[in-house]
Amino acid sequence: MPFFKKYMASWLCLVLAIIFLSGCGYQLRGRGSVWPPHMKSICVPVFKNTSGRFELDLKLTRSVINELITRARVSIEPDQDKAQGLLVGEISSFKVQPIAFSSEGAARRYKITVVTGVVFTDLLTDRIIFADDNFTYVDEYEVPAGLDYETMENQAIDRLAEKYARQLVVSLLEGF
Repeated sequence: MPFFKKYMASWLCLVLAIIFLSGCGYQLRGRGSVWPPHMKSICVPVFKNTSGRFELDLKLTRSVINELITRARVSIEPDQDKAQGLLVGEISSFKVQPIAFSSEGAARRYKITVVTGVVFTDLLTDRIIFADDNFTYVDEYEVPAGLDYETMENQAIDRLAEKYARQLVVSLLEGF
């Protein structure tokens, strides 16, 4: 019995702390949704590309469309007049920077940064659901010795496009 009395105050404090913290307003990320329930078709024009990187607009747009179909379960409507939503994007910056070097001084690891402006509009209510003129995605890739830099960069851009699209669509669905 003395054992029970000794730890009873500790258990009581623990239970009260759990009850207090569960009602204090903390929430897990991604629990809500700002996606309009009527949104079934979206028009996604090819992203405007002012970055100068060849075909980046096509890769990002294609990846975003695939991610919207998969995660948001919407159809893509090529005609804006028939769509319920419009997602417009503009690639404003694309940078590749060396961040690690070999013992010979050759760059072996690179950081890619893509900055876009994105606006998602509900065409039925004419309301902007999501807008970010500085939507940034950063990734890294390595160029092993003996492999072609351009090939590795193109593969890295393909991977980046998929990850960028995933991050963007989650932001659209959850309002982050």
